Amino acid sequence: MVYNGHMVKKSARRGHQTTSRKLAKPAVVNRRAGFDYELGETLIVGLELTGAEVKAARLSHVQLRGAYVTSRENSRKQAELYLINASFSLNTNVPKSSGQSQTTVDTRARKILAKRREIDRFVTARISGQTIVPTKLLTTGRYIKLVIALGKGKKKYDKRETIRRKDLARENQKFIKNLR
Repeated sequence: MVYNGHMVKKSARRGHQTTSRKLAKPAVVNRRAGFDYELGETLIVGLELTGAEVKAARLSHVQLRGAYVTSRENSRKQAELYLINASFSLNTNVPKSSGQSQTTVDTRARKILAKRREIDRFVTARISGQTIVPTKLLTTGRYIKLVIALGKGKKKYDKRETIRRKDLARENQKFIKNLR
């Protein structure tokens, strides 16, 4: 590659990373959602975030436990979806010697970006009694995406049954492994 009249390797260029240094960041997963809700249809949507929130998401400093999605009407009487109660741990530019906390937890409502048809479909499902639950926050590509799902709340006996099924599956796997 020619750069300013000199042959330079791509990895030596300033501000560029080679593929060997890029590591796939794990997605932030709401594991509790699958336990508390019977999940159905999923949708991948965008989020309206500030720069500090994007940095926190890329560093996986996000907590989706207890978060949910609600709808509000905008000025044109159209429904919009908002992510409520998701915790982003933001770094503050406070000197370490000041005694103040270096991070703050922000739980403000964040607007969800999706197509009008998708928003309307999820809003009608929410009106019919289902809950919209965030299940994952994807940070692998250029954009930060949120996976939301329609869910119906489980009763206590349903949760016990789920635990029982997982235990049986784990014991079966252990038994099969010992047979080999």
